[in-house]
This record gives sequence, C-alpha cells and structure tokens, in this order.
Amino acid sequence: MRLAGASYAEIEVDDAVTDGNFVTAPAWPAHPAWTRQFLVLLGTRIDL
Repeated sequence: MRLAGASYAEIEVDDAVTDGNFVTAPAWPAHPAWTRQFLVLLGTRIDL
C-alpha cells in the first residue's frame, strides 16, 4: 500500500481515522467512533 502512496495508521480496535472525506476503522468495536467522525464530516449536530 505504501508503494501506491497510502499511509498506515496503527490505531486501537475501537478507534477510527478521518482523512479528508474518508472515515475508516479496523473492526466493529469502532462503530461509535466511526459514526461520530462521519457525522462531523456531514456537519451533523446532535444535542442530547
């Protein structure tokens, strides 16, 4: 992947990474972090 220009992020299994308009995570335990970051990209505001 690095030869193609990608970079690798070593993150916890329950964390997510945002790069530009792309959000990714390693596994299902990261769903809350992924959703949170994705909603930020969409400009969503959630008040509890």
